[in-house]
Amino acid sequence: MNSFNKILVIRFSSIGDIILTSPLLRILRKKFPDSCIDFVVRSEYSELIRYNPYINNIFEFNVQSGWQGLKELKNKFAYKKYDLLIDLQNNIRSIYIRMLVKGPQKVVVNKNVMKRLALVILKKNFYKEILPVPIRYIRSVAKYGLEYDGAGLDLFINDDDYYRVDKDVSMYGINEANVVIGFCPSARHKTKCWPKEYFVELGVKIAQMYKAKIIIFGSNLDKKVCNEIATSINECTKSNSSIDLSGKYTLLETAAFMRYCNCVITNDTGLMHVASAMKRKVVAIFGSTVKEFGFVPFGTENIIVEKDIACRPCSHIGKEKCPKKHFNCMKEITADSVLIEVEKLINNKQKV
Repeated sequence: MNSFNKILVIRFSSIGDIILTSPLLRILRKKFPDSCIDFVVRSEYSELIRYNPYINNIFEFNVQSGWQGLKELKNKFAYKKYDLLIDLQNNIRSIYIRMLVKGPQKVVVNKNVMKRLALVILKKNFYKEILPVPIRYIRSVAKYGLEYDGAGLDLFINDDDYYRVDKDVSMYGINEANVVIGFCPSARHKTKCWPKEYFVELGVKIAQMYKAKIIIFGSNLDKKVCNEIATSINECTKSNSSIDLSGKYTLLETAAFMRYCNCVITNDTGLMHVASAMKRKVVAIFGSTVKEFGFVPFGTENIIVEKDIACRPCSHIGKEKCPKKHFNCMKEITADSVLIEVEKLINNKQKV
């Protein structure tokens, strides 16, 4: 049986991708309880694994430092003499590190690039199954006797983050009697964003039907759209039912706040995976991307809403604008169709 004293895991980015490594880290620790498990990540995402008890050391890469930064990073862990290197990124940066780190057994995740290209470019689906990314990661090391344990995703939050959020909740007028619905209306790429006016229409209907609180989550970059959605919902309902939290909390604090949500409605984005890690019920709206790529809500009750449009997928990560100029993959998903799915997940909640 293989036994490893020192293991190095590489996944530089991004939010969702790093959260999706958590089942692998957990089962690595269970399988090799005495091993040193180190993780290489971009600095801006290190918060996501900062309190993970299954990791011994975090090596942060500042993307602004370029290739010189990668060399310096390699020098930091060169003395470690790893027995096993697991590359979950498999891009030019991680290949560079693999070349620099001598000696260990090396495992590289299969990103199914040819199948992905065939689906995006030729619209030919050669995927035999929809394989969630965490399972793909685990299968890459299956030869060492690792199997998925069924425990979903992990996201570890410290007490200070919980304390700040719990202290603020009453200020926002949220209590156990409320139906609380989270909205994550942004994404890095525009073709992954359900139109904001649809979020407004849905928010108004949920607020009125359930006397619900609608919490809008996002980063500083999302403040404009999040504020517009929250303001419009409140104007239409003549209430303070919607609260815009964009840019007010760190990622871990945002995750802590999601604990109060009965359901999170989200685009295919990093916060979808945050909600999944917090074991929230998730309604995910997919436009230009598809389930076959594996970036789906994982380990929690969820429903994916999508339209069978001939030009989908146009990209595996999304685009800045619809190549066909109609954006039907999102525009044909109505607020009512999403509401039907939300009601399935909160069907035990009393309507007004």
